[in-house]
Amino acid sequence: MIEVHLYGSLRCYAPDPRPDQESVARLEPQQGETLGTLLARLGIPPAEVYHVFLNGALLSTRNSMAPWLGYQQARGGVPNRDLGLDVPVRSGDRVGLFASDMALLVV
Repeated sequence: MIEVHLYGSLRCYAPDPRPDQESVARLEPQQGETLGTLLARLGIPPAEVYHVFLNGALLSTRNSMAPWLGYQQARGGVPNRDLGLDVPVRSGDRVGLFASDMALLVV
């Protein structure tokens, strides 16, 4: 099972988008599943995704300040700005998708 946690305006793609409900989609992975195919299955246009976390580490972001924020990187080095649509996802993975209305927190 892959858990996809949806934040900000992406909550509308959750199984139950009401604000008092959990905004998590749980999907069985398909053969050769990637982040791109996962977004397609959920009906989420990549243009609506601003930050992607994979298993608690920043995979990609459209925020040019991200390299200086100190987030753990899912793919060593500077996080990609291409959203990582080609990155494989597997059973047990937790994906966090943030819309542009959900800024990264600086701690």
